[in-house]
Amino acid sequence: MLSERRLEVLRAIVQDYVGTEEPVGSKALTERHRLGVSPATIRNDMAALEDEGFIAQPHTSAGRIPTDKGYRLFVDRLAGVKPLSSPERRAIQNFMDGAVDLDDVVGRTVRLLAQLTRQVAVVQYPSLTRSTVRHVELLSLAPARLMLVLITDTGRVEQRMIDCPAPFGDTSLADLRARLNSRVVGRRFADVPQLVQDLPESFDQEDRGTVTTVLSTLLETLVEETEERLMIGGTANLTRFGHDFPLTIRPVLEALEEQVVLLKLLGEDSGMTVSIGHENAHEGLTSTSVVAVGYGSGDEAVAKLGVVGPTRMDYPGTMGAVRAVARYVGQILAES
Repeated sequence: MLSERRLEVLRAIVQDYVGTEEPVGSKALTERHRLGVSPATIRNDMAALEDEGFIAQPHTSAGRIPTDKGYRLFVDRLAGVKPLSSPERRAIQNFMDGAVDLDDVVGRTVRLLAQLTRQVAVVQYPSLTRSTVRHVELLSLAPARLMLVLITDTGRVEQRMIDCPAPFGDTSLADLRARLNSRVVGRRFADVPQLVQDLPESFDQEDRGTVTTVLSTLLETLVEETEERLMIGGTANLTRFGHDFPLTIRPVLEALEEQVVLLKLLGEDSGMTVSIGHENAHEGLTSTSVVAVGYGSGDEAVAKLGVVGPTRMDYPGTMGAVRAVARYVGQILAES
């Protein structure tokens, strides 16, 4: 375990390097920070930090920079996430207010995150498998043709056309719509099959075929392996950090184009996660860090959002922005 003083020296090196983009020397630490010890002691602490792999010397010059291990300890021992200012919070609310549907919410979220953090923003669409039913609408398009509209608690809308085995009257349609919603609204998708399995038996014989067809279509919609969707924005922000990537940003850009890679980066854990440098398994992203958190309309996360940027990142500020945006998106989904 590092002593508290050496941890303070590491914190100072991280903060200075993130702020100045220059390797940090003992003289600069003495001048910029009140560490309460002599320059000789700071040099000894820096030597110990280097021996333990928390900092490294990129050139033969005097300065040191944090390693992935150093950033990891810095993040793990953060006293707190940097809160957003009142103007920043108002800006988030103003930017997100007026979103008309789920696509608009996700699109605004991506732009907002990219602007706040000046990193690449990634937002996952809410997963159907983690959703509950808000409403099922049935519309008559022709005597034997219906449209089924499934609306989830996250604002996602799925539409399906249904060809019925026989004409289906307006009275029967209204009856099916009412009975169906009374059973499934507010229930998890996984619970729906059991809740509706006996529904056809409660209808007249001539309507049972159509009721069965409608239920089959609904269940197919619920269990379909709908492709996980992501939206990404702010990729141009990477060009500001060209010198943070050892050779070129091209491997990073190529990795960001692979949706499977991004889904793995965001991870499954709904809490705040920070993966740093070589903790990212994809070869093209070993010079980046990913800050991600779950968002949802209640206590349970339905998807994740986050940012990708160089390891030389303002971690407290980025974590604060990501968490704040996730909360606002959750509120919007809860109110929609």
